[in-house]
Amino acid sequence: MSFVIVGGGLAAATAAEALREGGYGGPLQLFAAEPHPPYIRPPLSKDYLLGKEGREGALVHPAEWWAEHDIEVRTGTEVEALGDHEVTLASGETVPFGRALLATGATARRLRIPGSDAAGIHTLRTIEDSEALRAELERGDRDVVFVGAGWIGLELAAAARGYGNRVTVVAPEAVPLGAALGDELGGVFRELHESNGVVFRLETKVTGFEVADGRVTGVVTDAGTVPADVVVVGIGAAPDTRLAEAAGLEVAEPREGGGILVDEHLATSAPDVFAAGDVANAFHPVIGQRMRNEHWATAIASGKVAAASMRGEDAVLDEIPYFYTDQYDLGMEYSGYPPLTRDARVVYRGDTAAREFVAFWLNGARVVAGMNVNVWDVNEQVQRLIREDRDVDIAKLTDPGVDLSEI
Repeated sequence: MSFVIVGGGLAAATAAEALREGGYGGPLQLFAAEPHPPYIRPPLSKDYLLGKEGREGALVHPAEWWAEHDIEVRTGTEVEALGDHEVTLASGETVPFGRALLATGATARRLRIPGSDAAGIHTLRTIEDSEALRAELERGDRDVVFVGAGWIGLELAAAARGYGNRVTVVAPEAVPLGAALGDELGGVFRELHESNGVVFRLETKVTGFEVADGRVTGVVTDAGTVPADVVVVGIGAAPDTRLAEAAGLEVAEPREGGGILVDEHLATSAPDVFAAGDVANAFHPVIGQRMRNEHWATAIASGKVAAASMRGEDAVLDEIPYFYTDQYDLGMEYSGYPPLTRDARVVYRGDTAAREFVAFWLNGARVVAGMNVNVWDVNEQVQRLIREDRDVDIAKLTDPGVDLSEI
């Protein structure tokens, strides 16, 4: 039986590797639309953007690794259609398969407003995007405006300040990261950035861009115009479901997170077709709800589960979602179930003012998420508390003098 993988990111690469490690020895083709072997995206807003590592640092494996494992990687190859046990490439070539994995990822959301096609306006999703942005930022002493106050916007704002630029963040929300973390923790990140010279213009709507000679010169808002030599639009990503939709697969509505609907085994509504990574909206058996997560840890976990399911094993995607960020001198790890944090209360151990603490989201007395900020070697214990799904002693939980292993 032959397998095909559509996608060139971490989920696709992990699945291919896991198929071989799990004993599948048949024909295996990976179709990557971009002209690169599979690569990891977090470095694009971190070390690669900052010039601390080259392209090889972003690759999942060196180019020769794929040949050594008899995996045919076809870069720069668009899959145009998914049919009954076959895919059709943009070239017209038809490739049959026994089972297929869709790991088509997501695309950066863009603003469709006057001037949005001007030079100097960037999004970040690909290696080329990162290189183009670095070329702008590394010049320094420029007015850089970020539209959006989510994770990607704040990480890039920190990088822009590191290159010596003046930085303004414009966003419609009242608190950066408020939707993800809540107002109090969002305020911690706002203070971090303001202490590093970032200016926030919140509760502000972008209505257009000023342009001169084809290049952006300002961001027009409902509260005035912000001068800009460079603009970065970081307003999230949309799962790339075009191939799945055209093939008639079941797809979630945007209000439900979008993405291809899959079960806990990552099987889609089509026989012998699976989905993983950013594009998969998977049923999570632990919480009994669907989730779609755009983080590298989920890409790895879902790639492994998809590979096992393709091999015919009874694999289930039941990991606790995890991600991390590095901004200035702040390092953070987050583990937890976002759907369960919406009405949860947050408690702390440590010093939030000093930005050295662990935050816990509680439903009743049960931990559903945790975030350690500049506190290390505790993530396993945080995940243990979440996984055990039991009432905890909150007084001990919030006492830095009590080891988390004793709770």
